[in-house]
Amino acid sequence: MSDTAATHSPSSTPGRFSRPRTRVGLVSGGLGAYWPQFPGLLDQLRESADFVSERFRNMGCDVVDAGFISDPQDAARAAEKLRVSDCDLVVTFLTTYLTASMVLPIAQRTQAPVLVIDLQPTKAMDHANTNTGKWLAYCGQCPLPEIANVFRRSNIPFRSVSGHLHDDNAWARIGRWISAASVRKVLRHGRHGLMGHLYPGMLDVSTDMTLVSAQLGGHMEVLEFDDLRVRTAAVEDKEAADRAALARDVFTLDASVEDDDLLWAARVSVGLDRLVDDFALDSVAYYHRGLEGEVHERLGAGMILGASLLTARGVPMAGEYELRTSLAMLVADTLGAGGSFTELQALNFDDRVVEMGHDGPAHLAISSREPLLRGLGVYHGKRGWGVSVEFDVKHGPVTAFGLGQEADGTFVFVASEGVVVPGPLLEIGNTTSRVDFGFDPGEWTDAWAATGIGHHWTLCTGHRAKDLRACADLLGLPFRTVTQANVL
Repeated sequence: MSDTAATHSPSSTPGRFSRPRTRVGLVSGGLGAYWPQFPGLLDQLRESADFVSERFRNMGCDVVDAGFISDPQDAARAAEKLRVSDCDLVVTFLTTYLTASMVLPIAQRTQAPVLVIDLQPTKAMDHANTNTGKWLAYCGQCPLPEIANVFRRSNIPFRSVSGHLHDDNAWARIGRWISAASVRKVLRHGRHGLMGHLYPGMLDVSTDMTLVSAQLGGHMEVLEFDDLRVRTAAVEDKEAADRAALARDVFTLDASVEDDDLLWAARVSVGLDRLVDDFALDSVAYYHRGLEGEVHERLGAGMILGASLLTARGVPMAGEYELRTSLAMLVADTLGAGGSFTELQALNFDDRVVEMGHDGPAHLAISSREPLLRGLGVYHGKRGWGVSVEFDVKHGPVTAFGLGQEADGTFVFVASEGVVVPGPLLEIGNTTSRVDFGFDPGEWTDAWAATGIGHHWTLCTGHRAKDLRACADLLGLPFRTVTQANVL
């Protein structure tokens, strides 16, 4: 299997796209001087290392185990094995004290982000029955400040998790770093489609494609709407009818949906699947204005159904040429948080909520109910007509997340945690959600805009700020969050 982020199945059998497993490099170690002094210690520590390795495999990772190191020579051999393995994350397990000289070359040579862990055997020592040899099995945290100091002086990012082998909190924190490594892998190997042109005048949406590859990795595939046109034209009537039948199963159809509009959206949906398959795409941002009902205008207006189905399958699509938001949606989906295309819609000061959403595409997997298809005679601010998705994100904890951009071109992760609450919603073919961020919605809106977020972002399920902070860390990007505590 290649390292392209998504493995694409035939469009005739739509389902979730699969992605290659995250490759975790593991090296465990301790100070070799201890082994002749304390018989049995090395065997115990190796058992702990085996436990950690198996735990990573059970988390769905491909593990490159570089073995147990006891001196700098062992460390050099382990570093070379991990270097050629192209790991997404290298974990150094401090089973007991070891010198920084055994850890530094691994961090320097592997060309991957490093996580240092120290997991002692149990919650606490049995002091009355603990001799020096048994104590040393609990001493993995002893070299941690030493290693942190050397990493800082070597300009290597330092991150660590301390705990014990059966510590749920420690493993949740480790899991957060593995999820972040999965995001880094998806972006590093991803293929991102950009189809059409910028929505006229939306200067904030404009994104330098070179900076995407330079800062996040991956490949930018420039597409023409004609690439979609020829594939849509090749869709057979039965394929379009089958896709329309799928839409009827997935959605509640409002009475406003015209059969011809649904069939056209279904035909475009099959064409989009073929486009994604043919170019092996992991995300797509698109927009095309068109004129007077010609085919390109009809294609642009017929995208929402197929884009929403693809987004739910793990290939996020964002309208209005919103490349940074399609990337944010891909990050959210990789974290298992869904991620739906979103903008501000209104503020409700009576209920203290921010109403946000869009006229599609939507991430159908995070809808609070069966999503609705509504027929629209006009899209606000866009040419054409057709069907649009209407839904509310699942009620409960959510995170607004997007990619901002600085004056020097640096991307920045921006997040804010809130709660989707029930209440009255727009019924105009939009994906409206009412989000309570815990303080005045006007103050939240001012603080959110001041982060440099841009017009659009993605709404994710769950409170994901810590996960997204870890992702930003592995990508070497700034991270900002909006909370009541940091609002002036």
